[in-house]
Amino acid sequence: MKSNKHPISHALTSFYHSGQHGQAPQAPDATRPTTAKVHRLPTSIWKKMEGVAQNPLDKAIERTRDFFFREQLPDGYWWAELESNCTITAEYVMLFHFLGMVDKEKERKMANYLLRQQTKEGAWAIWYGGPGDLSTTIEAYFALKLAGYPADHIAMRKARDFVLAKGGILKARVFTKIFLALFGEFSWLGVPSMPIELMLLPNWAYFNLYELSSWSRATIIPLSVVMSTRPVCKLPPQSRVQELYVRPPRPTDYTFTKEDGIITWKNFFIGVDHLLKVYESSPIRPFKKRATEIAEQWIIDHQEPTGDWGGIQPAMLNSVLALHCLGYASNHPIMAKGLEALAHFCIEDDDTLTLQSCISPVWDTALVLQSMQEAGIPQNHPDLIKAAQWLLDREVRIRGDWKIKSPDLEPGGWAFEFQNDWYPDVDDSAAVMIAIKEMQVSNNKAKQDAIRRGIDWCLGMQSANGGWGAFDKDNTKHLLNKIPFADLEALIDPPTADLTGRMLELMGNFGCSTEHPQAQSALAFLKQEQEPEGPWFGRWGVNYIYGTWYVLIGLEAIGEDMSQPYIKKAVNWLKSKQNMDGGWGETCESYYDRTLMGCGPSTASQTAWAILALMAAGEVHSKAVEHGIQYLLNNQNPDGTWDEDAFTGTGFPKFFMIKYHVYRNCFPLTALGRFRRLSGTRAL
Repeated sequence: MKSNKHPISHALTSFYHSGQHGQAPQAPDATRPTTAKVHRLPTSIWKKMEGVAQNPLDKAIERTRDFFFREQLPDGYWWAELESNCTITAEYVMLFHFLGMVDKEKERKMANYLLRQQTKEGAWAIWYGGPGDLSTTIEAYFALKLAGYPADHIAMRKARDFVLAKGGILKARVFTKIFLALFGEFSWLGVPSMPIELMLLPNWAYFNLYELSSWSRATIIPLSVVMSTRPVCKLPPQSRVQELYVRPPRPTDYTFTKEDGIITWKNFFIGVDHLLKVYESSPIRPFKKRATEIAEQWIIDHQEPTGDWGGIQPAMLNSVLALHCLGYASNHPIMAKGLEALAHFCIEDDDTLTLQSCISPVWDTALVLQSMQEAGIPQNHPDLIKAAQWLLDREVRIRGDWKIKSPDLEPGGWAFEFQNDWYPDVDDSAAVMIAIKEMQVSNNKAKQDAIRRGIDWCLGMQSANGGWGAFDKDNTKHLLNKIPFADLEALIDPPTADLTGRMLELMGNFGCSTEHPQAQSALAFLKQEQEPEGPWFGRWGVNYIYGTWYVLIGLEAIGEDMSQPYIKKAVNWLKSKQNMDGGWGETCESYYDRTLMGCGPSTASQTAWAILALMAAGEVHSKAVEHGIQYLLNNQNPDGTWDEDAFTGTGFPKFFMIKYHVYRNCFPLTALGRFRRLSGTRAL
């Protein structure tokens, strides 16, 4: 890969210094040319259409457009629920018991939420309609026990039967065992070691904290503090969960199961873990005090002014736990801000309270802003300008953890949440810049400068193999996912096809072509990552439909010849996965079973992705696209929304799935608007 300081020059610089951009905002002019890849309806036409749509396509676009105008918040942004599994809320219950600050009314509401998420079989799942998950069920059961539900309650009996049939607590994942160990319900000896002394390893060491993903680092550093103290909060007998063991545990049950074969990396790391436990049991640990001090300062330094850590529940909750173990009182300003930040992640009504794993206002706003422009709303519309300005104001201007591998890179870009300055990411940054590119904000120069910094930062985050990860550069040491602690298989943030496609889309939207050296290395990466059947894996959305959509959009934007065989192979794969109802869908289980790639009941969001991908490949007038559009029209609700129970977002493949409540509406609007523009169709 070329230098990470490869300038925005050549094609990108020409965009900023052309007569088509870099000017003060002008009055709308239907004849004025635009450099945007996505052309919008002129203001004059949009005004004539407003409120008088006469055909199904226009009516559908108008209904969803009006829905988003209603949903826009006073400050200009959009923000919808980010739904995940019930462990997030269950751990919130556990946190308050560990801190000794239980609010019975809030706990009642959280218990109600947990009970409503239980399946008919008595388990709790990772995604809607998915199979029961052992660890998720154990955590929900434990939280309900803490909330006062007795073991003989019908819901508890059913859950306990499921847990025991699956092997009980000993078969749970690492994080579940850690939460049980905090209350003496599992031995700390059975938790994989993550010694606090790792804080002392230099950045050049093969295993150091900056070789972990941003989310792992922000979670493991506070956890290493907790694990070094091995605290135990004793419970009254009625709150314990020893009944979730198939039999009383033996010392050998706290060892890790080796793989078949004498020499494997997993077996090697199990041996290392054994040695670390011997070391951790030693009364002589000369570097522990210094390592703890460094970890404590790291936690303090990484807290946002809003109280967040990393913008995610695991980092936030574990940082509060770590500081508590270090002696910080619950009313200490740092603790109080952390607890307040967690409270801001909650959705509460009269009967339930849910803690979200994360919040996505920047992401939601960028996606909706793009879709509203595709719907033909002009760039000088005051509500859209307000949204664009809100996004501009969220630009990240400090050096985050990414500086370790890119020390000369200027800060720029955007994060996912309201504030997460330590961890901007490539995906959000690209989405924001594409969304605001043509917006006629009051200070156009400030917008240009922010975009320049954002593009330079994104380009500088390209990994040596030509691809992009989300938060980190060259975060590719896959061996780390073999250690016993890594049973979620997500300790690293390697480059992925979907994010690389997103970066090609960004570069293409700002004037780059396939001749750009970083585009060439990205194209080589994508060709290498393509699956034999034709699609691309989706790291951040479900799954091969998502990955293929991102890649094809990026290839078209950068100017790739879309008639090439490898692209046609992807197109044919997409067409082959269209359901009889005209839509597309893919189950989360495709992460486990490749035979399910592209298979599942149709959803609005995944149908929109497939349509957008096919249109990027030149299939605007194909039967597949027409039938997909018809599916969206047939399934739209009168208020402009679509129903979608499925989880189509991905946190960690296999283990942590997400339902973005904005997806089912913004992506269909984008697809319908783009179809209308590209096809010239006024009715179906």
